[in-house]
Amino acid sequence: MSIGDTASINRGQTITTGARRYALILLVIVYTFNFIDRYILAILLPAIKTEFAVDDRILGFLAGSAFALFYATLGIPIALIADRSNRRNLIALALVIWSGMTALSGIATNIIHLILARIGVGIGEAGCSPPAHSMIADYFPPEQRSTAMGIYTLGISFGIMIAYLAGGWVVENIGWREAFFIVGIPGLILALFVRFTIIEPQRGTSENITDTGDRPSIITVTRFLAGRKSFFHMSIGAGLASFLGYSIISFYPSFLVRSFSMSLSDIGIYLGLILGIAGGFGYAGGGYIADKIGQRKIRYSFQSIVVAMLLVWILYFPIFLANNEKWSLSFFAILIIFSNVYLPTTFAQTQNLVPLRMRAVASALILFIINSIGLGFGPLLTGILSDYLSTVYSNESMRYSLLIIGAVIGPWAAFHYFIASKYIEHDLARVYET
Repeated sequence: MSIGDTASINRGQTITTGARRYALILLVIVYTFNFIDRYILAILLPAIKTEFAVDDRILGFLAGSAFALFYATLGIPIALIADRSNRRNLIALALVIWSGMTALSGIATNIIHLILARIGVGIGEAGCSPPAHSMIADYFPPEQRSTAMGIYTLGISFGIMIAYLAGGWVVENIGWREAFFIVGIPGLILALFVRFTIIEPQRGTSENITDTGDRPSIITVTRFLAGRKSFFHMSIGAGLASFLGYSIISFYPSFLVRSFSMSLSDIGIYLGLILGIAGGFGYAGGGYIADKIGQRKIRYSFQSIVVAMLLVWILYFPIFLANNEKWSLSFFAILIIFSNVYLPTTFAQTQNLVPLRMRAVASALILFIINSIGLGFGPLLTGILSDYLSTVYSNESMRYSLLIIGAVIGPWAAFHYFIASKYIEHDLARVYET
């Protein structure tokens, strides 16, 4: 069945080609807003640092840990609700919460208020991806799932692109507070489209499997996945890849300002285009290639991630050893393509590894691991290392902090995906074993 074929659904429900495509497109837009509201902060950090007079470790906590603490932990109980209730309505409610809290960030009078607002954004965004992943798995069959997830994860690139392009201009021409209002308020309107125009698919749709209605607990799902070695290594590899990604996305603008004296508006333009175009190619292309390669052997899709992560590791060195911004940005554009390859396959295989009523919780568990390692520690440790190195390298401390992080994390992530490739096919054959 092609990605455009009509899907026959259990108990007589039918979702047309147009409805499935519309649902996926709208979910991409929702995910775009998810990352606009998450990453608008990165381009605003230099202005926030100046106004509130805080050091890099506080900025690292603001950009990473404050958000990740609630985003990662609340994702699991919210996903349990998603596995037992209407996923579409849950996404709409989550969108209202995180968009409202993003807008409230603009009225923060000190760094504590801003941290609290970012916690609120994290709480809202916890309700997005687990139910969205579960819905996509019911719209598209396993052999198309990496492609569909790759399209969905285009929202990351689109969101970061818009956040940088809009944020860079707004912060220099209007103000950093107004940037939060501009990106937060439209999400409230989008929530209405989600609630009233997307069809909630019945579970088991894409695989023609009857939903038994079983409602396993979080402990049951965790035990199930703990017995799958491929999931363990895949999740650790994804967490480390995310550690690398969140570190560079959060502090690469600061590096360009400090090491090359670039303006925030110029940084916004360059990074917005690079992350939107090159990043989007990595997400969509990575998912499509994984589906094609995986038709022969699923392990080959993981081995392609190993190659991509090693290329990312190699590219890190010229990015942060460059003596001008043009060379650094050029290598950064290439790195972004390969750094995004891992995510569609990771999300898709997580859905493939579990039965129907475990899918949202399984998605939340992989996101919990990814964001606890990546978002929780990446920006924070990068900021702490930069502060430590500042006594020796002054304004160049961020350059060497990011360089050290990349040198250590890249091959470590590749190693775990290589080990996961050895177990994935065996574990996929055991999906309905308890």
